[in-house]
Amino acid sequence: MATTPAPPQAPPKPTWDPRRPVPPFPWLRPTIRIRLTLLYGGMFLIAGILLLSIIYLLAAQALNVGSELPFKIVEGKVTSDICNLPDQASPAEFNNAMNHCVNEQRQNALDNLLSRSLLALLGLAVIAFAFGYAMAGRVLSPLGRITRTARAVAGSDLSRRIELDGPDDELKELADTFDDMLERLQRAFTAQQRFVGNASHELRTPLAINRTLLEVHLSDPGAPTELQQLGKTLLATNERSEQLVEGLLLLARSDNQIVERGPVDLAEVAEQAIDQVRGEAAGKGVSIRGEQKPAVVQGNGVLLERIALNLVQNAVRYNVAEDGWVEVTTDVQHGQAVLVVANTGPVVPAYEIDNLFEPFRRLRTERTGSDKGVGLGLSIVRSVARAHGGHIYAQPREGGGLVMRVTLPI
Repeated sequence: MATTPAPPQAPPKPTWDPRRPVPPFPWLRPTIRIRLTLLYGGMFLIAGILLLSIIYLLAAQALNVGSELPFKIVEGKVTSDICNLPDQASPAEFNNAMNHCVNEQRQNALDNLLSRSLLALLGLAVIAFAFGYAMAGRVLSPLGRITRTARAVAGSDLSRRIELDGPDDELKELADTFDDMLERLQRAFTAQQRFVGNASHELRTPLAINRTLLEVHLSDPGAPTELQQLGKTLLATNERSEQLVEGLLLLARSDNQIVERGPVDLAEVAEQAIDQVRGEAAGKGVSIRGEQKPAVVQGNGVLLERIALNLVQNAVRYNVAEDGWVEVTTDVQHGQAVLVVANTGPVVPAYEIDNLFEPFRRLRTERTGSDKGVGLGLSIVRSVARAHGGHIYAQPREGGGLVMRVTLPI
């Protein structure tokens, strides 16, 4: 009795971190906190420079740098340890020397004031930038909690909530709105999971019963030929319905839950898919070639095997009638694992590529009506690839056929 393999069970919540790769110099990122720090510190620095300039100009005006002394030496002898005064000179020469010495001392005082003020301004600027950085971090800490919660939700942990406390400001309103959205998403996701579970039982059970009854009747050697022919037709129809149900359930799981991750070699996955399709390819006269190099990724082996199997099956089924070939390669390129499936086949217009990934869509065919599948293969491939953080790209080949390229993060 033929049996249909059960789809993979919904995996538990993942433990992987869905964040983007950390840049080599994260402190160089122009984050809001850095920008606020530069804004606070820059405003303080500009205000300090203006204040210092005003103080310097007022001090220079008060000291009257460059002006003459308000007194003159008429007679007598004046000595100084600072100024170099002439011993024998006329009163006019002596007054000029005194005036030059006093102005020099005024200028030295201003230079000393300026240097000390600049040092004080530099120290205060460092304090201001540190204070601004701390204050910006405190102001933006609710945004950090929102970001961490969003990352946890990206890993399919919809039970996480922000639950921000504090004043009833704009940030708390944003956090409360985000919590309400997560609550609605969790209810919808739970309801859909329950629906998928119920549909898995309610849809597959009667189909399995029908298949069993048909196989029992077909095993009866005394059954009329017309009845056997009708039974085979119904059995093929029933098998097609089972494939459709399994594909829909797998598509729902891969779209709505990030899979549990473990080390999977794409080379082994591709080889297993090739082994399963080799008999069908031989019957259609299609040769399978290509080199499978090791390419280990973190993912679910069953779902990744479904990617390779669907792509190879499509490549074999949608091929030319004679001398067709399918090339399956795996490799690691630019830090990503790559699975490429290329095949000969009918010419595919570039504008038809996007339609191939839609459910129940085929080349120049909108709905079902083909014995080559149920129209969910590429939709499942795209959903599983996205669930693993990867992408799939399709490109028409010159002369007909397609090149399917799946990239997955290592």
